[in-house]
Amino acid sequence: MTGWAAQALPGLEPRTLARLDALPCRTIPAQTPLFHAGDRATGFAMVLDGRVDVYLSGASGREILLYAIEPGQSCIQTTLGLMGDAAYSGTAITATTCRLVVIPAPVFHELIATTPLFRDFVFRAFAARMNEVTQLLEQVAFIRIESRLARMLLDMERGNDISATHAELAARIGTAREVISRQLERWTAAGILQTGRGHIRIRDKARLQALSR
Repeated sequence: MTGWAAQALPGLEPRTLARLDALPCRTIPAQTPLFHAGDRATGFAMVLDGRVDVYLSGASGREILLYAIEPGQSCIQTTLGLMGDAAYSGTAITATTCRLVVIPAPVFHELIATTPLFRDFVFRAFAARMNEVTQLLEQVAFIRIESRLARMLLDMERGNDISATHAELAARIGTAREVISRQLERWTAAGILQTGRGHIRIRDKARLQALSR
């Protein structure tokens, strides 16, 4: 049976694959913190199944979702911590039940130094993540909250239904929960949405699409 390493990192030599496959695989329940701001990175996590959300918190208590980590993706904060000896500035929480393998820091550094394929994987994933974070900063800085929220709702909808709290939506677009609540109330009064506890239904998708632009 093919181990996780051959699926996640195809092309590695058999000895390296066997070494990585020997690392323990952990199953972690949803809503479990993996690291907090100020912690130090002790290993490089490879997410095999599920999703991990990484948040940045301000002094006011507001949060913004920096990015989500799914299979084949990496965590900027962990890469910076391992390669630059920097403490985490954000918090990572499992959004779903996750299966993951943690490559210990000494093994990570050895692979970076000796295995071009692994090094390329880390750097490509890092570059992709930096691009996503840059796009997020551009949206927060230059796109109106109404447009960002409308776009987020359209991205999240499944059959015109969205399951999310106001706090979750606020974290995703980088604003306060109160701002989200007021905007959703306006759109509900205008007949664009129907809202309930932890649930939103799109009633007029054409108008929401126009707002997203």
